[in-house]
Amino acid sequence: MSLLLLDIGSGTQDVLLVPDEVLEGRWPLENCPKFVLPSPAQQVARRIRACTAAGQGVHLHGEIMGGGFFRALKAHLAAGLPASSTPRAGLSLFDNPAFLEAMGVTVRETCPAGHIPIWTGDFSWPWWQGWLAMADLPMPAVVAAAVQDHGHHPEGGNRLGRFRLWETFLRQGQGRPEALLFDTPPLEYTRLAALQGSIAGGLVGDTGAAAVLGALFDPAIDALQRQGGVCVVNCGNSHLIAFLIHDGRIWGVYEHHTGMRSREELLDDLAHFRRGTLEQAQVHASGGHGCLRLPPPATAGEFEELVVLGPQRGLLAGGEGDAANAPAGRLIAPGGDMMLAGAFGLLHGQRLRDAAG
Repeated sequence: MSLLLLDIGSGTQDVLLVPDEVLEGRWPLENCPKFVLPSPAQQVARRIRACTAAGQGVHLHGEIMGGGFFRALKAHLAAGLPASSTPRAGLSLFDNPAFLEAMGVTVRETCPAGHIPIWTGDFSWPWWQGWLAMADLPMPAVVAAAVQDHGHHPEGGNRLGRFRLWETFLRQGQGRPEALLFDTPPLEYTRLAALQGSIAGGLVGDTGAAAVLGALFDPAIDALQRQGGVCVVNCGNSHLIAFLIHDGRIWGVYEHHTGMRSREELLDDLAHFRRGTLEQAQVHASGGHGCLRLPPPATAGEFEELVVLGPQRGLLAGGEGDAANAPAGRLIAPGGDMMLAGAFGLLHGQRLRDAAG
């Protein structure tokens, strides 16, 4: 039973198609088709910009998805053009419709005359059937996907709200990253629930969980974290997240916005985070989500090993010939492709879940 695995970020969606031949061991994993495509939010943004250029109003309708089209919509309104949205599609940007109305977007179920309808959603079966058909590939029976979900917070405060979800996982759960892949997402995860409905019930999870599972998909990193503590840093296009992991368990998480931290600031944050001397309030005050580090076993040390992945990993990659800017850690490419780390992570997480029964 073939698998379609999607790691959907703000800029790209990174996709791994695992045919039956690979799952059954008849082909090597390297034969899997792979895609790095614009994210669904970027596709919506392009449609909005096309309407702006044509002087046409837009109407958003569909499902909850990533809000990466916010700037395009804001520019559309700034150009003096009208925009409307269904309440459901509007949840892609704000959990409170009053915030959307204050922005200048009319909230209504029907498309006004003269507006161009634009569908929102992280996954569309017809789109994927068409894309794969062009490559003469069948549509897999099973889809698993990861997105970033801030949770549902109508009062605002998405940064703190999202971090409370990490805190609950670390304090009340076992800290196993595969536990962040859900058969049924918690109620707070409205975007994950919408995504799971769109993919017909497959596993869903957070992109952060997919990234750390992707690092563990690399046998060398998996062996390293069993010997001592490892800090895995995923530098995404919009968000930057780091995990402290040892013996298959997450002991700490740090999350910020990629564009808000210089190399020096990030290295300083990570040094304090690994030692347990970085405070949640410091991270939030600088525009980030937060950090939390639980007391690890002595065998973890201070998580000296640093592993870096993600499309913006150049932030920590360093410059050539400059000792001061030498790579800050190991730059890894799980499965041979750094951009597919999250997709390989979904595959690894599913295997771990199957092994645990």
